[in-house]
Amino acid sequence: MKVFLALQGQGDSHILISADVVLYVLYGAEKITAVSIGGDVILEIHCHTSEKSTCSSVGVRDLVARAFEVGLDGIVLTDHHYLWSVEELQDTRAQSGVPGHFLIFSGQETTTSDGIDVLVYGADRIFPKGTALQDIRKTCPNAAIIWAHPYRKGRHPDKEQLMDETFDAIEILNSNHTFTETYRAVNDWHALKFTATAGTDAHALSYVGTYPTILEHPVENIEQFAGEVKAGRCHPYLKEVRRAGTTSTRVRELTVGLRHEKQKAFIIKEYEETEEWKNGDRSYRIMTAIHRNGFDKGACRVPEPLAGDRNNKILIEEKARGKELFHAILHADEHRAQEALILAARWLARLHNLQLKVTSAEEFPAIETERINWYVKELHERNNRHRHRAQEICDYVLKTELQLIRSHPEWLVQSHGDYHLKNILFHDENGAPCISVIDFDSSYLLPQAFDVGTFLAQYENMFYNHRHIYKKASPHLFLRTYQNEIYDLPDEFRQQVNLFKTRAYLSILYYLAKVDLGESENFWTILLNAEKSLASISHSHLG
Repeated sequence: MKVFLALQGQGDSHILISADVVLYVLYGAEKITAVSIGGDVILEIHCHTSEKSTCSSVGVRDLVARAFEVGLDGIVLTDHHYLWSVEELQDTRAQSGVPGHFLIFSGQETTTSDGIDVLVYGADRIFPKGTALQDIRKTCPNAAIIWAHPYRKGRHPDKEQLMDETFDAIEILNSNHTFTETYRAVNDWHALKFTATAGTDAHALSYVGTYPTILEHPVENIEQFAGEVKAGRCHPYLKEVRRAGTTSTRVRELTVGLRHEKQKAFIIKEYEETEEWKNGDRSYRIMTAIHRNGFDKGACRVPEPLAGDRNNKILIEEKARGKELFHAILHADEHRAQEALILAARWLARLHNLQLKVTSAEEFPAIETERINWYVKELHERNNRHRHRAQEICDYVLKTELQLIRSHPEWLVQSHGDYHLKNILFHDENGAPCISVIDFDSSYLLPQAFDVGTFLAQYENMFYNHRHIYKKASPHLFLRTYQNEIYDLPDEFRQQVNLFKTRAYLSILYYLAKVDLGESENFWTILLNAEKSLASISHSHLG
């Protein structure tokens, strides 16, 4: 491994070389200004300045300074039909105040006679608008030519175009690509194995460095940079991870950007079956409605739905930041744990206060009988000795909840449907706590008590082996906060909560039996809790 230390100070430089480590040491150095491990060089290679491109609003000095500030190793200016001279780049370095090791090069963006935009690096002349692509290649054979934002405006280049040897690389990440276009570009790159780059195409200060490119080896000038691109020793700065899906659904997480606050992470869901796509699209529509009704910022959020493509059966959404509420509460001090629990209650109350009705009121009753009986079916198949008691609970809950839902449609709101600690993410942003909630696949029109009861039952179960949490962050705090925040509740709300707690207990019993814990103390405790909740509502009026 090679480690490069760039130090700033006075005195002559001295170079020490060993078999494994190269150190650049400056006598009298005051501080280390940059560290590069492994030889990778991370650059912004597509950006525009207000001095030379009328479409840009950021001056070159600020552009360069911001590129250094966000952690890049250098920047390549690519103004339209312009090449910055060596003297201009030297003046820019002095004005921006970046250190000597920070790379500042110039290429150019050219619109060809075919109407496509290309990035040209290492040419010794400026190409005017309308120059033929082949003339650029013939005039400057050693220059690197990259096809800029080829997927923009819905275009989808075919294999022949992408593999055209006139291009040394294809720009697959660009701020002018939509999320669907980015998805297509990344897929084509994986399939065809062409050389790919990324470029922010920055025209303003706020998003400089969003889509950098990595070089595998250090470079000292634009000619060496062009050589690395032509040799295919570069690629977009991104991380792609496969996430758990189903047999007919693939889930990928794509992360771009350098620093945490500048990173963007997307969840891409690819469906093979039409029915799976419909279910995913349903969840996507629910998230969109919630996001547009005030859950896009502040303390209570849902991930932003970014793009849907019915033809290709894909959905793209923002990846929510944060730690699962279970771990956040488990490892927090008392104040922090209570803060997180209170915020989770406020998020739910705020959702219910919206009184959204995105889906049909008939959806849940149509599937509930089969779903809730499925919980007990597992116990029967395993010949669990408590199966008959569980069946009695199941029969009562099913009859009572369906009667409640059908007789009081005015109580139904768009609910989360699976509101528990693993679907709630907690984090700080600019010093303020935030809650983001994921997984709306089980969202239906339901009484408000459904989500509350589900949360309380799951809270008790998940912390069963950490019962000290009940004192540190009592579930009663969640219920009290919710009731204080909600606009209107039926008189029988507490009884309804117990009803839906009992329903959630049935799903927990199913899970415990499935993982061979059907004879455990935890199973027995949950069963008793279910019967206790059932007793509290069997003699009450639920509307």
